[in-house]
Amino acid sequence: MPSIRFPVIDPEATGANILRLRRERGFTVRDLQQYFGFEEPQAIYKWQRGQSLPSVDNLYALSVLFGVPMNDILVSSGQSLYITAYEQQAVACCSAFISPWAQRAWQNFEAA
Repeated sequence: MPSIRFPVIDPEATGANILRLRRERGFTVRDLQQYFGFEEPQAIYKWQRGQSLPSVDNLYALSVLFGVPMNDILVSSGQSLYITAYEQQAVACCSAFISPWAQRAWQNFEAA
């Protein structure tokens, strides 16, 4: 069965990257906490330790704050998940249950 390569983000390396960029730009954790309007800084510490990843909105806000594209914040794990043809067939079979947005995303992914 043919497989499709699906890239994977490395949370720990991405967290280290967020920490590096924050320090290079001269921001403190408290600065980021205020920027995001968080009551507590725990989310930022979790990002930096790789225990969680920022949401897409927060990732975009970080990219604006740091002055870099979002791809410069994220770090690929170097590993990939492989989706088999069986999974492709399941998507085709069950497309009535998948949102139109997800269907377009899958089609764009297959075309890449």
